[in-house]
Amino acid sequence: MFTIIDITLLGTSALYPLPNRALTSVFLSCEGHSILFDCGEGTQTAARRAGVSLMKTDIIAITHYHGDHIFGIPGLLQTMTSMNRTDKLYITGPEGLCDSLEPIFKLAGDLSFEVELTEIPCEGVMLAEKIQGWPYESKLSAFRTKHRIISQGYSFILGRAGKFMPDKAKELGIPVQLWKVLQRGENVQIDGRTIKPEQVLGEARKGLKFVFTGDTTECDNLIEAARDADLMISEATFGEKEQAQFAIERGHMNFSHAADAAKNAGVKRLWLAHYSPRIEDPLQYLHNAAEIFAETSCGYDGMKITLTFEN
Repeated sequence: MFTIIDITLLGTSALYPLPNRALTSVFLSCEGHSILFDCGEGTQTAARRAGVSLMKTDIIAITHYHGDHIFGIPGLLQTMTSMNRTDKLYITGPEGLCDSLEPIFKLAGDLSFEVELTEIPCEGVMLAEKIQGWPYESKLSAFRTKHRIISQGYSFILGRAGKFMPDKAKELGIPVQLWKVLQRGENVQIDGRTIKPEQVLGEARKGLKFVFTGDTTECDNLIEAARDADLMISEATFGEKEQAQFAIERGHMNFSHAADAAKNAGVKRLWLAHYSPRIEDPLQYLHNAAEIFAETSCGYDGMKITLTFEN
């Protein structure tokens, strides 16, 4: 096994930050590149506490346009400019992205780098096609969720190519120096011939999958998007079972809802987040989720995990 994806839960609060709990956001790092999921007030401080640098973030993936998920963006853009960033930054979100972020950019002022606003198509985006350096198998997808306003969650998949077959490469007369090009998933040209990766690679192996729900009630889209994920970080705004209907009416989930979704999706592990400020100790309610899905953990600010391929 070897390191591929590092995930840090920067904050776990809903609505507003608390002295010991930042607003919910997640930082994903993969081979030197990164995605920040949501960016509420104080996200920079939460990242610093967690030992994470946001300065080279490639993508900010917004789930919806409530303040506790976007009010940290102007400050982050200003900080990036003060650090002389020049690389393009991509920001994605649901419909209304340009109109919703217009005041954000007015607050941020002049920037030292280009920002591209882009909505992710249904089929997702192969990140290597937009940003140099991302593994060619990496894919970011968005899925519609059920909240009080238009919202979406995200899945990040790191596919894994089949094993390289040196004997086949030699048989096709491919020079050794071109083997890595094929292993990256790129075609090569030899003596007027086009050699494709599938000609020298075995069947694709199981990759890695991460899902971030954003704010949502339990819904079919979430369960389908999270199918067989290695990790799902889910909103769990309310802790008590008796708050089930209350949560649904407000476009949220309680601990039991999140566990149901994880169980139905067959995920490997579930981290809860986005706790109501009224929840002083999430662990008091963990049993409401764990009795449904045993591999549930109460997320906490700075919680980290490394997801690795299994041989």
